Amino acid sequence: MTRTKTITLDQLRRYAVARTLFPPTTLQKAIERLGFVQADPIRAPARAQDLTLRHRVKDYRAGDLERRYPRLAVEEDCLVNYGFVPRSLLPLMHPRTARRGWDAATQRRADELLAFVRARGATHPRDVQEVFDHGRVQSWGATNTLNASTALLDGMHYRGLLRVKRRENGTRVYEAVDHPPADEDPAARHERARRLLMTIVEKYAPLPSASLGYLAHLLQYGAPHLHGETRTLLAELRAELPQVRIDGVTWLWTPAEDPASRKWRVDDGRARLLAPFDPVVWDRRRFELLWGWTYKFEAYTPAARRTMGHYALPLLYGDRAIGWANATLVDKARLEVHVGFADKSWTRDQALAAAIDDELARMAEFLQLDRGAATRIKRPRK
Repeated sequence: MTRTKTITLDQLRRYAVARTLFPPTTLQKAIERLGFVQADPIRAPARAQDLTLRHRVKDYRAGDLERRYPRLAVEEDCLVNYGFVPRSLLPLMHPRTARRGWDAATQRRADELLAFVRARGATHPRDVQEVFDHGRVQSWGATNTLNASTALLDGMHYRGLLRVKRRENGTRVYEAVDHPPADEDPAARHERARRLLMTIVEKYAPLPSASLGYLAHLLQYGAPHLHGETRTLLAELRAELPQVRIDGVTWLWTPAEDPASRKWRVDDGRARLLAPFDPVVWDRRRFELLWGWTYKFEAYTPAARRTMGHYALPLLYGDRAIGWANATLVDKARLEVHVGFADKSWTRDQALAAAIDDELARMAEFLQLDRGAATRIKRPRK
């Protein structure tokens, strides 16, 4: 264990921002460096994966990931949530054994469907529905149902029987896939679990020790069959990772990195609108510790109870998270943005206002709108 007494919260804040907002690179390299990009279907004004990648990929445009996905060594899969992972991570998670097994009838339907996909090749859910009548199953909520064939395809994808070959208008198109058998020697299982946990540490560092525990728990989604090894390794990592204790909170980060190093540079004059699941802001515990206020994701909160808006994008200014914005695409030609601040004194900062204007111009280009006339700032509602 490496303890450091000279690290300050200001240094951790800058380190947290600089290490993940690295200089823009290629799409493949950005995903490899991030290790995982969380996906979300809501477009406000673009999907979360696109909002995350636009800061890290040169000349990125909304939808580039979906358009270029078939040519990338990237897979739609699960880690701590659903999203996109480098293909190199798959041997650490597959073959995946689901925590809940199928009954005999579901297994029989899955076997029939797998044979159909193998024979057909690339398979759209509508192709399955033309041949199979699996009925409907209950989805989330008491009154919502889902086509059972669609649910079965999803379950087969999760278990590693299928992969997403591409998307058509947002719908997953599948093909059959075979994952090589995993080495079940205890040492090999331990190493796979360690590499997965370190992927998480490298993505979200610096992180409070409690957040590492939460992420290790979420890893049961991507690697449920390695849960025992993950629990054992959690204690080991908490003891061996570099760390410091500030105001009663133990912070951890990756080996061979120094949060106090001057190499962690941030453009203090730049404003950025981030996705709600961007690694800078994903950990709400860390967010509040670093920036002193609570960010809320309220897309699924009743409108009358929202305090920040339907899909508030955290607003980063240099290495400071100072507020949020809700961005709405109007008539496919204009971006209307409502900005809110954690501290109202920021409303009088002219340099910040100019930086936000620049960010909105970049957002317009990302959405393939006119850089100037298509965007405007609308001040927060009173």
